Amino acid sequence: MGLYRDQILPRVIDKLLADPAIMRHRAETTAGLSGTIVEIGFGSGLNVPVYPPEVTRVYAVDPAVVGRRLAADRVAASPVAVEYVGLDGQDLPLDDATCDGALATFTLCTVPDPARALAELKRVLKPEGRLHLLEHGLAPDASVARWQRRLNPIQRRLGDGCHLDRDHRRLVEDAGFVVDEHREWYARGPRPWTRFHLLRAHRPG
Repeated sequence: MGLYRDQILPRVIDKLLADPAIMRHRAETTAGLSGTIVEIGFGSGLNVPVYPPEVTRVYAVDPAVVGRRLAADRVAASPVAVEYVGLDGQDLPLDDATCDGALATFTLCTVPDPARALAELKRVLKPEGRLHLLEHGLAPDASVARWQRRLNPIQRRLGDGCHLDRDHRRLVEDAGFVVDEHREWYARGPRPWTRFHLLRAHRPG
């Protein structure tokens, strides 16, 4: 899995998740963020072109070395300062209450312990700090959810730990965030993979 995980998968993800429809959803997700933000699962920097102008600094967290290389041109072309600060979204090397916002896109589906990652994001956010997420996850239709559970073992292997059926709203609320907006829909493609969730939440003051 080393060559596949380290070299092939980041390139596949970069191509698949740069789809124009997904890029529009990325722009919707980043809207409303401002100041200093932390982005876990930074990957190949696909969100960089759609950061709103109010964002002034991004602390980028991602373990993929190839992702950094793929992100280099996007980072270089961005007016936003991007600083790589860590490899693991579950253990952020940032002080408490240092960020105005947090961003994760197609990341909580994969981190081994999403509750721990969300606890870290809450820790580094200032009171009333914003959390914006775009994920694929649990479908409301019982038949689709059953297929998500059946396919999870294959998905986790091919997607380096990616889950199809995580309940992102429940995870966010269980972490102590207040959900301000949650939209979900089926995107184009097979339904077990394409139940998208866009959430905006905040850390209570």
